[in-house]
Amino acid sequence: QVQLVESGGGLVQPGGSLRLSCAASGTIDSINAMAWYRQAPGKARDLVADITRAGTTNYADSVKGRFTISRDNAKNTVYLQMNSLKPEDTAVYYCNVRGLYFNGKYYEVFDSWGQGTQVTVSS
Repeated sequence: QVQLVESGGGLVQPGGSLRLSCAASGTIDSINAMAWYRQAPGKARDLVADITRAGTTNYADSVKGRFTISRDNAKNTVYLQMNSLKPEDTAVYYCNVRGLYFNGKYYEVFDSWGQGTQVTVSS
């Protein structure tokens, strides 16, 4: 089993910054892609940013130039630095991690989600 623990959400004023973290634990063999998604009330869950093991990044157009995704492979952790936050960034943010873990008998693919962390941008 692979568990993800998110932290760093909260209430911030427009123009402010927050940093989200998501740490993966368990009998992980390797992690491939790591990503952040968000879901606003009444809307679908959308990709915010993702990053490959090699460090190649991809961003939604709405966050380009404001958000930065990064990862620490030694700590199995992915980060999302969010700057110049806007009210429309308000949502529950979820991390997603995919890779291989050892289930006690063999290696198996996993695709795990964090519990979600609320980000509210309001004055």
